[in-house]
Amino acid sequence: MEQLNAWFTELLADNAIFTANTLGYYLDGLGNTVRLVFLSLVIGLLLAVPLAIARGSRRKWIKWPVFFYTYVFRGTPLLIQLYMIYYGVVFIEGIQDTILWVVLKDAFFPALIAFTLNTAAYTTEIFHGAIKATSRGEIEAARAYGMSRGLMMRRIILPSAFRRALPAYGNEVIFMLHASAIASVVTIMDLTGAARFVYARFYAPFDAFLFVAAIYLCLTFAILYLFRYLEKKLLAHLKPING
Repeated sequence: MEQLNAWFTELLADNAIFTANTLGYYLDGLGNTVRLVFLSLVIGLLLAVPLAIARGSRRKWIKWPVFFYTYVFRGTPLLIQLYMIYYGVVFIEGIQDTILWVVLKDAFFPALIAFTLNTAAYTTEIFHGAIKATSRGEIEAARAYGMSRGLMMRRIILPSAFRRALPAYGNEVIFMLHASAIASVVTIMDLTGAARFVYARFYAPFDAFLFVAAIYLCLTFAILYLFRYLEKKLLAHLKPING
């Protein structure tokens, strides 16, 4: 870490492109990236929980639409989904005359919709698999206590499934952080967009993109640390007892 800090200090001191003005672009890009990823993950998680429950329903008219949605969004590139939502909105008849256009004309919100639908699809499948892996013993014990299906889902199945899904969901969070780099193609000034701007202005692609890569790396390490901490706390009961 000390060597990394020394490298950053030397880079900022010796390179003219890292001025207060250009660093402001990087800071704005970081804010937009974090905001886009955080909001899409939170909304996607809220959507994924009921969708995962519906995905495991015995009723075909409930589970098959969810399966189709997850299949489509997991089976097509996020970039294509972003293009279809960003450019497709303007072709909806009458949309520009409604109050929705005030929101949708800003590139951030179509990108947020695309990222949310994409991460919700992946998270739904992650939670669905974790719910299916619930031990029969836990379910039978809950039934023996007279719990209803809803109470059993809320107190037994979902908490247990969340703990099992945590490592896979951590990978999904990192994937969304890295995937957010494509947001710049629809004019959002994220981290990658800031690097492109600095590159276009100073013709220094190596320095600009290397600096942004280092920021992504730091964010990734922070996410890894957070999920390792959560796994250690929530899965402590699974560790073998020595002695």
